[in-house]
Amino acid sequence: MEQGVWQEIELLYQKFQKLGISEAVDYDKYYLYSLITHSTAIEGSTLTELDTQLLFDEGVTAKGKPLVHHLMNEDLKQAYELAKTESGSLVPITPAFLKRLNAMLMRTTGSVHSVLGGSFDSSKGEFRLCGVTAGVGGHSYMNYLKVPAKVDELCAILQEKQKKMGTLREQYELSFNAHLNLVTIHPWVDGNGRTVRLLMNYIQFCYHLFPTKIFKEDREEYILSLRQCQNEETNQPFLDFMARQLKKSLSIEIERFNVSRKKGFSFMF
Repeated sequence: MEQGVWQEIELLYQKFQKLGISEAVDYDKYYLYSLITHSTAIEGSTLTELDTQLLFDEGVTAKGKPLVHHLMNEDLKQAYELAKTESGSLVPITPAFLKRLNAMLMRTTGSVHSVLGGSFDSSKGEFRLCGVTAGVGGHSYMNYLKVPAKVDELCAILQEKQKKMGTLREQYELSFNAHLNLVTIHPWVDGNGRTVRLLMNYIQFCYHLFPTKIFKEDREEYILSLRQCQNEETNQPFLDFMARQLKKSLSIEIERFNVSRKKGFSFMF
């Protein structure tokens, strides 16, 4: 990624902070709703941001939309609330912590799986005991026997790297790399995508950063960037993609704020 893009991000970040956008009443709450909506939409949920808001604030389900999509959003909300709380104490990233996050977001949609490797419960965040593939024509992820050691290794690396504050770019790229590496390990039979995006945001919460959203309309580019990294054994395509998503997120939030501020008010009869 060219240095110029990160210079643009830093300028946008400064503008975002100067405008005091996140200080508006309920801003963090509604931005979190948006994060959740886009994350579950990437996994197939049909709920819109308005559907999610009505579900969370009013307990109203969207007519004609599957119950499982509502459950996915409800469970992911609880997982994000857990992550936000734990980030306040800088709870270290351990295998047990990752299992807690996954268990929370798979709470009502997970189930017991009986396979050749044994039985495991995906609603409790337990690591898979079987092979998984990345969709039709996708590659197979690592053998399940290797998963625990690889997760241990990744957690040790992240704990060490989090001790160093670093620059804005370094903090964000640490969260992006955590996302890339955990999804490449693919520890769970389901919920990997939601968990790794939550982990990315958790690291950002720990650094008090603006949380990066991956837009549902950019799903194809997102998946392609991950596949390219896994095929070529490089993290750069994903870092480039995520920098563009961060820039897009900040730009949209600033534009929305400016538009709402410019609107006047006229009585309507």
